[in-house]
Amino acid sequence: MVCVHREALRVLRDSIETAHVDAYSGMAWPREVVPAYEQALAMAADEVAEGVRSAKDDPGMGIDVDVRDDTQFDVLLALAPYTIHAEAWRQGREIFSASDTGTALWVAVTSEQEVRLMSRLDALGVPQTAFTAQPRRR
Repeated sequence: MVCVHREALRVLRDSIETAHVDAYSGMAWPREVVPAYEQALAMAADEVAEGVRSAKDDPGMGIDVDVRDDTQFDVLLALAPYTIHAEAWRQGREIFSASDTGTALWVAVTSEQEVRLMSRLDALGVPQTAFTAQPRRR
């Protein structure tokens, strides 16, 4: 599922207006993810220093991610498959949600994004059954 989380975020990146990640996992962070975890905590500390985040807030919860910044987007890519929660929004609607330490993933994609995502996943050997489509809500 790691590649599914990351490929979904890559396809959605241009659509994301706001994103947040929690620097908590229900398991030990994989060694290769630890630098991103540390960067996420540094991002939260920067928010406190800039007055955007209260020093009383939990330093690991709801860390803002600027997806236009490659370094911050890389943090989201690294942590999303392992975090207790990550989310991305467009026009007030959630378009990405990863939670439960990699066991839950939900994405809302356009038809074009769906084709791109499924093509990318197919190239990685991920079966099309990795996703269950839900009817659009009105």
